[in-house]
Amino acid sequence: MPEFPATLGELRRSEYLVRPIRAELRRNLIRKLSAGDELFPGILGYDDSVIPQIENAILAGQDLILLGERGQAKSRLIRALTSLFDAAIPAIAGCEVNDNPYEPICRRCRDLIGELGDATPVAWITPEQRYSEKLATPDTSIADLIGEVDPIRVAEGRYLSDELTIHYGLIPRTNRGIFAINELPDLAERIQVGLLNIIEERDVQIRGYRLRLPLDVVVVATANPEDYTNRGRIITPLKDRFGAQVRTHYPRTLEDEIAIAEQERTTFDDMPVPVAVPEFMKEIVAELSHVARRHGQVNQRSGVSVRVSTSNYENLVSNALRRALRTGEREAVARVSDLPSLMPSTAGKIELETWEDSDDASVLDKLVKTACNNVFRRHFTVQEFADLVQRFDRGGFTVEVGDHLPGSAYSQALGELPGVDRARQKLGETDSESMRVAVLEFVLEGLHLGKRLNKTALDGTSVYGG
Repeated sequence: MPEFPATLGELRRSEYLVRPIRAELRRNLIRKLSAGDELFPGILGYDDSVIPQIENAILAGQDLILLGERGQAKSRLIRALTSLFDAAIPAIAGCEVNDNPYEPICRRCRDLIGELGDATPVAWITPEQRYSEKLATPDTSIADLIGEVDPIRVAEGRYLSDELTIHYGLIPRTNRGIFAINELPDLAERIQVGLLNIIEERDVQIRGYRLRLPLDVVVVATANPEDYTNRGRIITPLKDRFGAQVRTHYPRTLEDEIAIAEQERTTFDDMPVPVAVPEFMKEIVAELSHVARRHGQVNQRSGVSVRVSTSNYENLVSNALRRALRTGEREAVARVSDLPSLMPSTAGKIELETWEDSDDASVLDKLVKTACNNVFRRHFTVQEFADLVQRFDRGGFTVEVGDHLPGSAYSQALGELPGVDRARQKLGETDSESMRVAVLEFVLEGLHLGKRLNKTALDGTSVYGG
């Protein structure tokens, strides 16, 4: 970056002010809040709950820990904190610990300044270089986090007591930045002690050598509430070290769940057939996750990640596309008969508490039916379709549905069953044959779940009748 000072002398003459990391984050947050800028783009559903607490922690200059089940954007929130870094800050060139040019903490940089003075070269480090992340595992060592004696440097002739023999770990290398540690309770207690020591006391002993490291680091951790609150999983002094404990949560509304699924799902540019997902089908996908988060046979300690909604949305789209490709239709619209395709993506992401594996399928089927029924009742009452039900009750009339049937297979039903277009208009969906088929299936399934129609499962299809 040639426009920036390249030596310590040039930096001094520019009167550049080096701020501590907490002051830097605080200053940039204040600027963003004052300007009304969005703090965490892409983080949905936390505007009135989690984000204000994080803002308070940054304004107070605190380390923080995010508590929440899997799939609650904890890691994304932490990584988004790098947006509060300055575009670049100066450090002594070649320093392993990003030393402040005015106040170096490592022996190598102090010696270098003593030798070169104002000619000491300065490098400018970017936000990406000031963030590091570690997943806590039982085998994580002090060497990983703090450092270890480098045998090669010892072999070169240095004494073990020489600070220059140390190969620094992740935390020193993140000096003047943010160090994130995920799943903190999984860290062994002896490593937690070492972590506490370097954060609080600013020193550490490596192979009997006491090393003074006054690091300028913000520590942010994540943990599952079940593990974090269990006695013995985390040492009390380390727990006391975090200034703020922020509880994350799953999306509280279907709108947020849908928005996240649409944002996170995988998309492709080479779609051979356009795929439309009606709003009521999006609601069913989101409602399925919400129902699972309340269901007694779903392990709530493990949680039901938003990734369930995202994967289910992707499978719904892919099944509709597959049908259109096989039937030669020019438009693919997701419908109720596509819902069985959600079983694999749901089963792979939730933990069921059932006696036998054969019970899993029935639990998943019940979750899908409950979600479908809840969404139908949110939009309609069964009384609205009295004329449609009467057409079935007169006997002999049935409707066969299936995820492999083209829209043309529903022509007779659409022509003879009243109220489908009225339902489509109430739902606010477009007027096309494929959309009318999707609305028809939704209405038929809602009436079946409301005990107004029978439904018989056949090989690959289902038949609704009076």
